[in-house]
Parts: sequence; C-alpha cells; structure tokens
Amino acid sequence: MTTAAGVLDLENLGFEQGAHLLVQQALRDLRPGDELGVTGADPALTVHLDAWCRHHGHRVRRALDTDFGVKAWVVRGSADLDRWAGAQRAGGPAPQGIVASPPSDWGLAARGALIETGGPETPFDITHRDLVWAEIAPALYANAASAQWNPDTMVDWKADFTLAPEVERAVVQVMTYLIENEQAALVIPAKLLARVHPHFREVLQLLAVQAADEARHMEVFTRRALLRGGEMGTSSVSGRESLATLLTEAEFSMASFLLSVLGEGSFLNLLEFLDRNAPDPVTRQVTRLARRDEARHVAFGVAHLHHQAQLDPEVRHRMRAAVERRYESLVDTAGLNQDVFDSLVILAAGEWSPSAIARGYDAVMKLQSEMDDGRQRRLVHLGFPPDEAADLSALHTKNFM
Repeated sequence: MTTAAGVLDLENLGFEQGAHLLVQQALRDLRPGDELGVTGADPALTVHLDAWCRHHGHRVRRALDTDFGVKAWVVRGSADLDRWAGAQRAGGPAPQGIVASPPSDWGLAARGALIETGGPETPFDITHRDLVWAEIAPALYANAASAQWNPDTMVDWKADFTLAPEVERAVVQVMTYLIENEQAALVIPAKLLARVHPHFREVLQLLAVQAADEARHMEVFTRRALLRGGEMGTSSVSGRESLATLLTEAEFSMASFLLSVLGEGSFLNLLEFLDRNAPDPVTRQVTRLARRDEARHVAFGVAHLHHQAQLDPEVRHRMRAAVERRYESLVDTAGLNQDVFDSLVILAAGEWSPSAIARGYDAVMKLQSEMDDGRQRRLVHLGFPPDEAADLSALHTKNFM
C-alpha cells in the first residue's frame, strides 16, 4: 500500500510475481517529475525496479540512509504519457459508435478501445461502413446466434419410413444438388468475411454464422442422401458453371445481391416446395430447418442492398450490370440439371401414373413461377420499377441459385 509519505511497500512481492502492477498503479496519480518511494523485502527489488522504469520512461533515484527504509525513489517520467498522447477511441462499442471509415492500422482492436498510434497495416480492403452495413445486422446476428440447431437432436434420423427405389433416388439427387449449391453459399461469405474491417463486427459475426449455417446444411443434406445407403446423384457442368460465376464477383454488395437476394431468395421457394412434397419425415425436417436459416441470409442481403440504394441510387445500375454480366456468361449453358428437374417432378407427383406426373410437372412449373414472383418483389423493394424487375428476374440463372 502507498503511505501518506508517498511510499509504496511491496512487502515480499517481487517483480516476477506482479509487483510492477502496484508500482504502475501508484504512479498513475502522480504528475511527471513527482517521486514515489518504493521499498520491499525482495532482494532483487532495486535491480528489477530499475529495469522496469527504464522500459517505461521513469527514472530511479537511489535512496539515502536518511530515507528511513525506502530502497529507491521513482521519478515519474513523461514517456508513458507521450505514448498515449495521440491515442484515440476506436468509436464506441455499440452500433451507434461505428466509425464510417476506420483506419487500417486499427487492425483487430476492439471497437471502443483506446488505440495507441502506429501499428501494422492490415489486409482488409472493405473499410467503409456503407459498403457492408444494414441496420438490421445486430438484430439478425442475435437471432441467428439464438437459433442455431443441432442436427443430431433436431432431426429424427431413425424415423421409420420406406420409399420406392425411384423415389429414394429422386430424394438423393435433390440432396446432391442442394449440397453443391450450399457449398457455394458457404464459400462466398467466408471469402467476404476475410476482407471486412473488424470494426464492423456485427457484419463479421453475421457472415460467420451464415457460413456455419451452410456448413450445417451441407451436413444434413449429405446425411439424408446417404441415409439408405445409396450413392450420391449427378452434378452437371452447367450447374457448376452457374455457381462459379458467383465465386468471381469481387464486390461485397454485388456478391450479396446475386447470392442472397436472387439466389438464396429463389432457394426459399425450393425448400418450401421440398417441405411440402417431401416423401418422408427426414427430408421434410432438414429442408424446413434449412429454410429458416436461409430466410435470415436473404433478409440481410435485402436490407444491405436497400441501405445501399438509399445512399446511392446508382447502385441499381451496378445490380443490373451484375445480372446481365452473369446472364451473358451463362447464355450458352444448359441450365438446370435435367436429373434435378425430373426428381422434383417425381417428388411432386407422389405416384407413377400419367395424371400424377402431369400434376408433378405443373407443380415444378408453379415453383419456377413462384421463384420469379419472389425475385420481382425483392427487386421492387430495392427500388426497381416493376417492368425492370420482371426483366431482371427473367435473366436470372435457370439453375435457381
């Protein structure tokens, strides 16, 4: 403790045990040039005290015989003060404290921390709030964190059901297709995640949970595909070409637009279709759970692009250009894997008869119409006129995602 005479008695505590914390605390309230007497029973006290003071910009004055047991006097220097003289707060910890364009040398510092000047440059290239932000991001992350689910407990993998071989093959084919698309939906937020300045932590958290969601979807779709011991279905070149165009979109907003607003938005309709036409309880459970997660991904994409469009109406031109660019690169591809289309018809038909197959075919046509309607609604919400929204939706890939 510090005495009234300005002496700190460290007793038996040595610097290797944390004595510097007490010295540091005692010096905190002194002005530069003021002295603090230090004493203690540790035999190495003066050696360690001298080294610590040199490192922190303080001087040590040896005590005189008349100093009544004080071993040394520490003269507070100004180096510690100068070290933080140019320091600034990294905004505030709450979303309201976000700085629009944080410096790159803030690096991984916590938002709201007192940042010492200097430090290494960081590789984050998405460094402006409006390039990634949506006001709904903190609430969506809170929802996502509380809504995580365990595939082992949320899906009844031991449910008793029997399907005809051709129906089981249809389920496996659709699951194979879903996995392929979910892998793209995992890679894209993971790539973006590494580029966003950590100051926008709610967006980082949301992207991280989104990637975790997709990883879980890949797991449950794979487990359902292999549940009855069969082999995985087919993967078409056109399907992989369509997904590859998503991976090459470098701009955060346009990647979010193509993946979440258009692609995953269409997948909401597909997952609802599979929930409605699932031939077994496990297929129904995994598609229903996945749809709940995908709805959050779409909500963030729509909110972010709406935020962008309000700030800069020109962003709609970039959205149109992204759709047209993707369409042109895929115009010569075959579209949706025929095996996937046929499997959807089989699942919707429910039985093998001409009338049932016709009913299944009509259901898939209706699904595609519902996807188109959903895309148009989201595009109108983003500020596109209805006729332009219809044109852009029609250019969307026939591969759904």
